[in-house]
Amino acid sequence: VFALVSSAAMGQKVKNKDFKTKLKLAKKEAKTLEKDDWYVSPGDLPLAKQLEKNYQKQLEEDENGYPKYIIASGNAVAQTQSAAKMQAQEIAKLEIANQLSSQIAATIDNQIANNQLNQEDAANLQKMVAAAKNVISNKIGRTLDLVEMYRTLKNKNVECQVRVGYSMDLARQAAVSSMKEQLQA
Repeated sequence: VFALVSSAAMGQKVKNKDFKTKLKLAKKEAKTLEKDDWYVSPGDLPLAKQLEKNYQKQLEEDENGYPKYIIASGNAVAQTQSAAKMQAQEIAKLEIANQLSSQIAATIDNQIANNQLNQEDAANLQKMVAAAKNVISNKIGRTLDLVEMYRTLKNKNVECQVRVGYSMDLARQAAVSSMKEQLQA
């Protein structure tokens, strides 16, 4: 019992150490970004706090040790701040869908390696996964806005960079739902 308790406590120390390291990195990254003229909207959390929140979500794990959130980023340039933000968020959602489809494709490859699928079925499933990316992206609901920053370019356009998080469980549900729709079609 003592060995289990001490190993669990040591694992917790490692996580705390990782988190403290990430906090230092967040402050350092915020200073660098602010020197590059990035700013946050009035009323939002300071950039360093947003980055801390981002790193905290990256470190969260479920009871099996897998990441609890998919973290994605998007970057866009537009004439207005709101248009740039909307475009950046859509790009981030597409990145989440891309990460999910990559995981599904890897699962299909494993099934082929284990001889549980024949080559023809596997090829059809992989085509379906590629086609489902946009559907998955549309099914992704509200994301957690972790970091939102802007800078004004020399041509007066606004560049927006966002980092969003999305629950791994909800992402899997969206992927399965869209795959079922594709199979029914």
